[in-house]
Amino acid sequence: MLNVQLDANKAIIDVREKIKNGEHPRNQILDYVKKAPTGTVFEIHLLLRAEPLVTALTTLGMTAIINELAPEHYRIMAVKF
Repeated sequence: MLNVQLDANKAIIDVREKIKNGEHPRNQILDYVKKAPTGTVFEIHLLLRAEPLVTALTTLGMTAIINELAPEHYRIMAVKF
């Protein structure tokens, strides 16, 4: 199950522990994004750049930006239109 913190219209999803434990939460993230209402801002925290996830979000019509916050800490920001 995905741990999501909601702050108004922002969904903060931190999957770093899941990835450390060998899980692959990509589909869980995409399922959550698809079900979220229009206007939701997503802040997704990861251990790696996760370019395939960025591509998948773009395919859903979103603009996704990736930032490296620290070694092994990347953040994807995206908005559902």
